[in-house]
Amino acid sequence: MKNWKLNSWRKYPVKHIPTYDDEKELNDVLNKLKTFPPMVFAGETRHLKEQLAKVVDGKAFLLQGGDCAESFAEFHPDNIRDTFKVILQMSLVLTYSASLPVVKLGRIAGQFSKPRSAPTEKQGDKELPSYLGDNINAIDFTEKARRPDPKRLFKAYSQSASTLNLLRAFSKGGFADLNKVHLWNLDYIKKSPQAKKFKELEDKIADALGFMEACGITSDFNNRMYTVNFWTSHEALHLPFEEAMTRVDSTTGEYHDTSAHFVWIGDRTRQLDGGHVEFCKGIENPIGIKCGPTSKPDEIAKICEVLNPKNEKGKITLISRFGHQNVEKFLPKLIRGIKKEGLNVVWSCDPMHGNTIKSTTGFKTRPFNDVVNEVKNVFGVHQSEGSYAGGLHIEMTGQDVTECTGGARKISDADLSSRYHTHCDPRLNSEQAIELAFLISDEIKKNTSYSKNAIQAAS
Repeated sequence: MKNWKLNSWRKYPVKHIPTYDDEKELNDVLNKLKTFPPMVFAGETRHLKEQLAKVVDGKAFLLQGGDCAESFAEFHPDNIRDTFKVILQMSLVLTYSASLPVVKLGRIAGQFSKPRSAPTEKQGDKELPSYLGDNINAIDFTEKARRPDPKRLFKAYSQSASTLNLLRAFSKGGFADLNKVHLWNLDYIKKSPQAKKFKELEDKIADALGFMEACGITSDFNNRMYTVNFWTSHEALHLPFEEAMTRVDSTTGEYHDTSAHFVWIGDRTRQLDGGHVEFCKGIENPIGIKCGPTSKPDEIAKICEVLNPKNEKGKITLISRFGHQNVEKFLPKLIRGIKKEGLNVVWSCDPMHGNTIKSTTGFKTRPFNDVVNEVKNVFGVHQSEGSYAGGLHIEMTGQDVTECTGGARKISDADLSSRYHTHCDPRLNSEQAIELAFLISDEIKKNTSYSKNAIQAAS
């Protein structure tokens, strides 16, 4: 750390960072952003890390969800509200199932940039640079739209700040009242083809809330009943922007990336000698590391040690994304490698990225059953390895989109074109996301009970 500086990442090779035509214009934008207010604060970051430390100890569960890539076009208060609402609904089901508090972390208020599998895209005879996210270029297939424009970072900052402001109002202003969230789930259950099964769990939640109210534990007297802590996250991909948003905490002298509470390093950018790892090792934020089929256990362990030399609980979240058929092949080796080194990590499951396929109609999609199966397979492996599956990381939206096939409403390949709105990868819609929470509730309960016993035996 003695050799780390805010800009030391620039001396390392980096991938998936755009090349701008006008370097001076980019620097002017970045210098201006450095004068803008932080979006999050060091105290909030530390508080989130404390909550994630409880996940490491099996005393909480992490739910991370939101857009694949936020867009300028879909920026609307109703969309923000609906995504927040679904995360609250899911967390209520998971909290009751696991008898644990749920750490609520949104892929929101800054999740714009996306690494792409190819630097260019071809349509017919025309080839142009790939769409990299609304903070870099536009999705329209024209030369002008696909040119990286530094000024788009200003709009991304403004949209992120506005989103975060609204989320703070929702989370602290009574919108998150536990009884309201409970009633939202009732609306979903009435329409669900699996209403009977879900109604049984919902009735148990209602009984628990009724008991609390009878004991005088209501939102009128306990603010924990109507407020929640809600945190933001995004992939730390656009390092020039992340550098501009990183500030020194005046109380500790530590560096915090104030663009989000939590940032992660993607499966394509976690090179040990790369700029993304170099940047993240100097900031105090909790950090996620995506782990895919190409992950080597010793490499992931080394990255953890570089990013978290003190082995601090809550600092590192390993987000596995293998695909439902590959979990049993890759995850046990990774768990054993991390346990061998004695590293403190949150284990989270991303069941989305490894299950992306091309539909018969040409759309990218993700079969809902594959998503569910990956979660169940991950929980099963953790139980057999004596570790705690402590998190779920999903791409979802509160909107009624048709992007992932299957689910209770049996969205088919032919249905995808009706409401396919994503700017990048397919997302679970609101009903599929809530259905996922119900369907994995038994696995979470088993996983939690097993982990508690394992932790007690180890102590």
